Amino acid sequence: MSSAQETTFLKDSAAKAFDMRHRQIINYNIDKYDVAVQSGLLQFQHLENARRKAHIIKWKVMENLDKLLPEFESNFLRKGGKVIWANDAEEARQEIWKIMERSGAKTVVKSKSMTTEEIELNHFFEGKGVKTVESDLGEYIVQLLNQKPYHIVTPAMHLSLQDIAALFHQHFGTPPDATAQDLTLQARKLLREQYTAADVGITGANFLIADTGSIALTENEGNARLTTTFPKIHIAIVGIEKVIPSLADLDLFWPLLATHGTGQRLTVYNSIIGGPRQEGETDGPEEMYVVLLDNGRTDLLAQKEQRQGLYCIRCGACLNGCPIYKNVGGHTYNTTYSGPIGSIITPHLRGMEAFKHLSYASSLCGKCTEVCPVKIDIHQMLLLNRRDAVASNIVSKSEKATWKGFTFAMTKRWVVDLLGGKLKNILLSRFFKKAWGKRRNLPFVAPKSFAQQWKAKDKAD
Repeated sequence: MSSAQETTFLKDSAAKAFDMRHRQIINYNIDKYDVAVQSGLLQFQHLENARRKAHIIKWKVMENLDKLLPEFESNFLRKGGKVIWANDAEEARQEIWKIMERSGAKTVVKSKSMTTEEIELNHFFEGKGVKTVESDLGEYIVQLLNQKPYHIVTPAMHLSLQDIAALFHQHFGTPPDATAQDLTLQARKLLREQYTAADVGITGANFLIADTGSIALTENEGNARLTTTFPKIHIAIVGIEKVIPSLADLDLFWPLLATHGTGQRLTVYNSIIGGPRQEGETDGPEEMYVVLLDNGRTDLLAQKEQRQGLYCIRCGACLNGCPIYKNVGGHTYNTTYSGPIGSIITPHLRGMEAFKHLSYASSLCGKCTEVCPVKIDIHQMLLLNRRDAVASNIVSKSEKATWKGFTFAMTKRWVVDLLGGKLKNILLSRFFKKAWGKRRNLPFVAPKSFAQQWKAKDKAD
């Protein structure tokens, strides 16, 4: 049974895969990323050991989440912060709205945050008449286009310099042939006053640090640092899986995130924020809230074989390595988290029946697993999702019958040999042509099977 999401995905991906301009832009941008990452990884003397250590730490986190999250909360509360536990997106939105109403806030400035995309916070604020401005340049660009982020790390990766110059020319009257530096300066001019004018600043967090009760933010533009500094209220919306045990763990996770995300030795701005402004401090918010977001994460945590998906540090490496993503792009997934990592976690966060198809959108080449900095066995998780879809009986009857027949035939040699090459070619053309795709030629089956040819050879010898 095909869901509406699956039908849309198949239609959109078929169109995007043969959009030559899109392919040229995305391959150009990812090629630049690949060169930078290969250089950045040289800073590690023992990269495999670093990845293995990160994997073990995240494993321990998932085994002790019920202890680490209360530890974070306790330490954060001691510094004057407030913690909100949100079971789902709606609860998170309503709790944030209570803060907005209580303070009379009308304007919001946001830094880049995938969790705010996950709960569709901008759309919610729009319905409430609240002005929201994205301060990350990539996010600001896609906001102007009324689009979702294309990529976990690089929201506007699908756009060329000429596309962005045309967009700024349309909205702000900049020259249509403006350089990257011109566009950045224009964005800086437009965004600078938003930090001081906004009532509320909203961020995500790359990590929650349990032993200090702090959040860690890593960025390249300084926008997150400004978002947390000037507004009177700072709200950080963070998935519960982002917790790490100790401040010392950042010594490992920050370089891994930087090198696998952008190829840098370390990102330009790294901030540790542990609550609202204290007595004697010159900047920072008067109030700070951390919203701990579940939204399906505990459902994934309950899946012992697949909870590895929660180890993800959102570096985007698996997207950049995936041949499917590089052909169909980020928007076709119609999810917050696209690419291989999105394909393994989305069915658990948003429902297997609606999103099981994403686990089939893979060549199973294993590149995603190879590049993951925390050694998530991504391609194995994709297979487990496929298994669960079948076990849950949410696949079509025709698909079940086809695989049942295939299994029967492939486990009985005489059945395969019984059907001659001619008959096999007829069956392929009649029943598999559409599934194989209109842009590919069906394989030609030889008149005799390999086993039959081998027997004939033996006789001849």
